[in-house]
Amino acid sequence: MTTMATHPSVKVIGANGQISLGKQFAGQQVLVEEQEPGVWLVRTATVVPNNERWLHQPRAAADLQNALTWAQANAPADANTEALLEKLNGAT
Repeated sequence: MTTMATHPSVKVIGANGQISLGKQFAGQQVLVEEQEPGVWLVRTATVVPNNERWLHQPRAAADLQNALTWAQANAPADANTEALLEKLNGAT
């Protein structure tokens, strides 16, 4: 884990309740925890939408990795396109 020592800086909370942390953090999502009145802990975070959480489960991650490995070892080809289309059309 990288530890970065910084010197405290004074920021002013604007009339709209916002504070600027600097352009290097622009667009990033953060977690803001109020540890006690007037004491906030701000940490950068990665948020995963609820409907995508299943992708991060061990089984789904393993299945996805297996599929990617297979795809790298099996280049796409047009050799059996007609047969595949007929098979798919017959399945409906």
